[in-house]
Amino acid sequence: MKVVFASTPDQEEEIKVLVSQFYMTIFPLYFSDKDIKEFERLKVLHTSTRHFEYFGTLKEAYQVITSLQTIISILESSEPQPKYKSLFQKNVRILKDYGLFFPFDFNQFLEAKNIKNDVFSVYTKAANELLV
Repeated sequence: MKVVFASTPDQEEEIKVLVSQFYMTIFPLYFSDKDIKEFERLKVLHTSTRHFEYFGTLKEAYQVITSLQTIISILESSEPQPKYKSLFQKNVRILKDYGLFFPFDFNQFLEAKNIKNDVFSVYTKAANELLV
């Protein structure tokens, strides 16, 4: 008999927060609003109840969380370094193994960084809020 521990609601919430961080922080650094809207339509990094069944144990949920955090760390750097390509790919593979759709290659982010203009995005979290 093998004993496993189910993922917790807090872990599931953390995964949702990290996915949200991709849309509000990471994608706007590299892609246009039009591209990001298309990612939403394609359900990039979309999580559902079915996904939480895939990573239903503590270990699996932590693997997904760690993979998301690692990719975020690599992409948040001012210039993603080519030396992190294999680490990036390994973590993308883990996400795919758990049913999360992340159709990007490391080189796409390098190319997108060079093309992206510094314009405001509707996906970026506001720096401040105006109370009316």
